[in-house]
Amino acid sequence: MSPLSPARSVAPRAQTAPVRPVPTRWAAPGTITPVGTGTGAGATSRPAGRAGQSHSAGGSGGTGGSGHHGPQRDAEQAGGTSSAILAAVASGVATDRATLARRLGLAPSTVTVKVGELIAAGVLAEAGAASATGGRPARVLRLTPGGGCILAAELGRHHARIALLDMSGALVRSADLALDVAAGPEPVLEELVTAWTELRGAIPADAVRAVGVALPGPVSSRSGAVDSPAAMPGWHRFPVGAHLSQRLGLPAVVENDANAMALGECTALATAPPAAEADGTAGAGAPATGGPANLLFVKAGSSVGCGLVLDGRLYRGATALAGDLAHVVVGATGDAPCNCGNRGCLDTVVGGSYILADLRARGIEAHQPLDIARLVGDGDAQATTRVRAAGRLLGQTLSAVVNFVNPDAVVLGGLLSTLEPFVAAVRSQLYENCHPLATRDLRIEQSAAGADAGVLGVGQLALRQAIVAL
Repeated sequence: MSPLSPARSVAPRAQTAPVRPVPTRWAAPGTITPVGTGTGAGATSRPAGRAGQSHSAGGSGGTGGSGHHGPQRDAEQAGGTSSAILAAVASGVATDRATLARRLGLAPSTVTVKVGELIAAGVLAEAGAASATGGRPARVLRLTPGGGCILAAELGRHHARIALLDMSGALVRSADLALDVAAGPEPVLEELVTAWTELRGAIPADAVRAVGVALPGPVSSRSGAVDSPAAMPGWHRFPVGAHLSQRLGLPAVVENDANAMALGECTALATAPPAAEADGTAGAGAPATGGPANLLFVKAGSSVGCGLVLDGRLYRGATALAGDLAHVVVGATGDAPCNCGNRGCLDTVVGGSYILADLRARGIEAHQPLDIARLVGDGDAQATTRVRAAGRLLGQTLSAVVNFVNPDAVVLGGLLSTLEPFVAAVRSQLYENCHPLATRDLRIEQSAAGADAGVLGVGQLALRQAIVAL
C-alpha cells in the first residue's frame, strides 16, 4: 500500500490497536502489521444491485424513533441481525448455530436462515465440526477471508478520521486526514474518496461492500443529506449519500457524528470483555457481557453534541435533531452570539472553537484544538479554568437530560473528554444536580472507543446496508 500522500493532506497515524488482522494477501509489504488472530477481507465479486444505493442511517437494529420510516429502516433492522451474527462469530463468542441462537436470543430457525444467507454471500464459511459431548457435532462457523470490507469516515470541521473495517465491523486500520469542510461538499468528498483509495491499498476495489460517512451536522432521515448545518457552508441539503453512491457504485450511509459515536461506543462496549474481578475470575479471556441499553454519548470537541441510544436503539427524533445540545440556550452563557444565528447557546461556552477564541482574546497563543490540551497539560491557569468552566456548564445542562432519560451510562468523547479538569467538572455537576436514583448506578466515563467511535458506528450502519445488499 502506498503511504498516505502528504500532498493530499493525509497524515498517517499510529495504528489504533486493530481489532482484526489483515490477511497476508491484503497487506502491502512494510505498510501494515496484522495484529491478533485472523479474519479479514479480500477480493470478492460484486453482487448485482449494489450500485446506486444511498441511505441515511438509523439505529442499532431498528427505526431509532425517527419520524420517517422507510425501506432503508427495514433493511437496517434486517442487517442488524446479520451483523450481530458476524460479530459473534468473529469474536469467538458463538461459532455454531445453536450457540448463536442462545447467545443472541434468536429463534433457531432465524439463525439458520441468516447463516445460510451469509454463507451463500461468501461472508461466512463452515470449517469442520466442533467437539461434542454427545449427539451430532456442531458445524463451526468462521468469517471468510476475502469476504469483503467496509470503508468509513467521520468528518470534523478541520479533519477526518478514515477507517477500513472487516465484515464483522471490527477495525482493521485507520488514519487521519486534514481537511476543511468549509471548502464545500464536492471537493471534500473527492478528497475523502482519494484517501480511502490509499487506505485500501492492495485490497481490490470490488472487495469494498459499502461506505459510511458521519458528518458534524443534522442529517436528514429521508435523504442522507445534511440539513441546515451551522458551520458547513455549501452543504445544506447536498445529497452526500447519493453523491458517494454514484461516485463509487456502492451503498452509502450518512449519519450525524454524535449519533455514529454513540453507536460505535455501544459496539465497543458490547464486544469488550468484562473487567477482571479481584479474584481474577474474569477479564480478557471472558466473553463480552454486552453494552448498556441506554446510553448518552456526549461529543465535546470543536462543537458539542449528543447521541442517544435508548433500549438498545439509536434515537434520532422526528427530524433527526435529537441530542442537539450545542444550540440549547443556557442563561449562564450570557448573550454570546452563536454561529447558528441565535445567542446564548451552550456551544458558545463548551465548544472548543469558542474556547480557543476566548483564550486568544486573553493573549494566549491557541489556534488548534490540540493547543487546548497542550495548555491544560502544561498547567496553564487560564486555560484550565476555562476548560473547567465549560465542564461545569455542560454537566449542569446534562443533568436535566439524565433525570429525564435515566440512562445506564454517560460517555464523554471528543478532545475535551481527554482533559481531566473537564471530565471531573462534568461528573461533579451530574452528581450534584441529578436525582439520587438517576446517578445511583450511573456510569460516567470517557469513551472506550476513543477516536474511533465515529468510524465504528457509521461503519456498523454501512455494514448492515451491505449485508442487505448481498
